[in-house]
This record gives sequence, C-alpha cells and structure tokens, in this order.
Amino acid sequence: MSQAVSGRALRPAEFVPLVALLMSLVALAIDAMLPALPAIGRDFGTARANDAQFVVMSLFLGLGIGQFIFGPLSDRVGRKPAIHAGLVLFMIGCLVSIFAPTFEAMIAGRILQGIGVAGPRIVVIALVRDQYEGRLMARVMSFAITVFIMVPTVAPALGQGIQSLGGWRAIFVMFALIAAIALAWFALRQPETLPADRRRPLSPRAIGSAVGEIARIRPAIGYTIATGFVFAPFVAYLGAAQQIFQESYGTGALFPLYFGVLALSFGVGSLVNARLVMKYGMRRLSKTAAAFIAAVSLVGVAGTFAFDGLPPFWLFMGYLLTVFVSVALLFGNLNALAMQPLGHLAGVGAAVMASLSTFISVPLGALVGQSFDGTMYALVGAFAVSGAATLAAMRWAEGGERKSAESPPAADGDGTGG
Repeated sequence: MSQAVSGRALRPAEFVPLVALLMSLVALAIDAMLPALPAIGRDFGTARANDAQFVVMSLFLGLGIGQFIFGPLSDRVGRKPAIHAGLVLFMIGCLVSIFAPTFEAMIAGRILQGIGVAGPRIVVIALVRDQYEGRLMARVMSFAITVFIMVPTVAPALGQGIQSLGGWRAIFVMFALIAAIALAWFALRQPETLPADRRRPLSPRAIGSAVGEIARIRPAIGYTIATGFVFAPFVAYLGAAQQIFQESYGTGALFPLYFGVLALSFGVGSLVNARLVMKYGMRRLSKTAAAFIAAVSLVGVAGTFAFDGLPPFWLFMGYLLTVFVSVALLFGNLNALAMQPLGHLAGVGAAVMASLSTFISVPLGALVGQSFDGTMYALVGAFAVSGAATLAAMRWAEGGERKSAESPPAADGDGTGG
C-alpha cells in the first residue's frame, strides 16, 4: 500500500463511500431509467418495444468508448483532473437528453453520459490500485461495491417516483445534481494519488506501446475476457428487466421492489467476497462461482423448458438471487486479477481492461436482450454459456501465469496455484 502523493490519504471510512459514490453513477444512470422505458418509447414513437432497451445499451456503448479515453488521460494528467472532466461531460450529456427533441438525440445524450461517467468509473479503479494491491485491493473494491449496491436497490423506485412527479426528463436532472455533489466532494477531499514522476506521455505512440505491452500479458487479457463473459447476460437482464417484470410477470408498480431485492443479492455476494477472499484467494473463489453459475443455469434451462418458457415467478426470483450472488463474487475478483500485473500501467491498463470487457459484453448482451420474446429461454441459457465461457477464459489466463516468470501463480497472494 502507498500513500496519496498530494496531502494525506483519506481514511478508509471516507475513502470507501467516496469511491462507492463515484462508481455508483453508472448504476444510477442505468437503473433509475428502467421504469421510464415504456414512457420514453411512447413519447418518441419507437417501432418496437425492445427498441427502448437502447436507452440502456447506448450508455454502455459510451462507457466502452470513454473508458479507453480516460484511462490514458489519467496516466498523463493525474487521477483527479480526469475524474473532474468525466463528471462535467456526464452533466453535459444529461442536458442533451433533457432537451432532446427526438429519440436519436436522446440516445446521443445517453452515449455522451456514458463517455463522461467512464471517467469516474475507470479512473477510480486506478485510484484504488495506486494505494492497494492484491487481496487488499479486492477487499477494498468489495466493500465499495457493498456500499454502492444500495444504489440499484433504490434507483428504480427513485426513478419511478421522480417520473410520476416531473416526467422522465426530470430523472436526468437528478443525475446532473448528484454528479455535481460527487464532483464537489471529490475535488475538495480526495488527494492526488499519481506522482508526477510516474505519469506517462499522452501520445498515440506511447499509448500504442502500452497497449501492446498489455496485450502480451496473458493473465490480464484472459481475466478481462472472463469479465466480459460474466457481464454479457447481466447487460441483457438490465435491458430487458422492465419487460421481464412488468410484462412477462405482471408485477406492475412493484417492479422496483423486486429489482431492488435482486440488487441486494449483489451486496450480499460482495460482502461475502470481502470476508472470504483473504482466506481462499481470488482465483479459487472465482472458479467456484463461475462453475456454479454454469451448473445452476443448466438446471434452469431444463426448468424453463418444463414451464414452457416462463417458470413460476418465485422460482425465477430464486434462480436469479443465487446467480447474482455468484456474479458478485466474480466482479471484484476478476477486476483485481486482471489489474494485478499492471501496477506500472494502472491508468491505461484499467482503460484497456474495462473497454475490452465492455465491447465483449455489450454486443453479446444486446443480442440476448433484443431476442426477448416474453420467455426466459434466452436469458437463462445466456447465463449457462457465460459461466462455462468464464471458467474457460480463467483457465487460459492461468496457463499464462504458469508460463510467465513475471507473473507466478501466487502473484495475487492466494498462496496456492488456484
């Protein structure tokens, strides 16, 4: 662990909530919009019900683009200026969506929001990596995720309430106000963590060299691909959640409640991971979770066929609860494993890892989401494939660790080979 370079490092009691708030802007920008998707589709006259999913997918697209911009930028100018710029750009995107006259213009604002929110989202990982590594980094990230998971728990209800008072455009006003609060807190309290002598030049040649170096680090690439596979069916779930709950299962105004219950399962999984990772290690927990997702989803596929594509609601909720706890175990650990050999390239490394995982997960997730037809075949099947593919990617990554003298199997502090 290292100290912040410009002033005294924040105490964990303040650092973790601040990190959680910065990370949670992505979840807020997605989940608070879900109850508004039908109204947005009606107001803009979209051709298909599934088209409203692009309100979610477009933000992910911007996120993938922005992550690659802000990572290298933070390596050049420092963590704080990069996060400041991202938050300002996010607020500008909110203004574009507020005043958008067409669906296409509103989607453009969402892409801009995604590019902007990538600043805090990606640079926060480098910020944490500047001060922590290995299991300690995984533990800090797990605690931050446990705090920020409360956002998707309440975000749909918050969005639904704001929509009922001021329409769906008022939700974007809320986003801008919260981003302004985050900007003020971060600017006033968080010291810079990247010293001047560790900053890298911002040039195509320098970035290309760094990307080329990262591409040759098989564990970093392998664990990033695994992260993309994990996230793909979750992207599909987010895009289709309103349709699943309100149209397929007819939950009506209770949709935010059920969505929030499932979001809590991520908090439970992250808290469990924070407690177990120091004992069992990141690789062992991740492999166990991926294998479990594949196995339980294969059973889920059979059950879905047994109920003609629409299992009883209580059974479907139970399935998602168990799967989401396992997905939560994977998120923090796979990110930490991918970043472990990239301490000297934390900014660019975080950007490449996040962009690659996003560009894997979003097209695959959109494919699953756009195939939604009122049944659960595609979603449950996607989780089964995701678990198996994640496990395969992890095994490939570990093969690189065993062959590399620079990244031995115990580099993350597991104390075992996996």
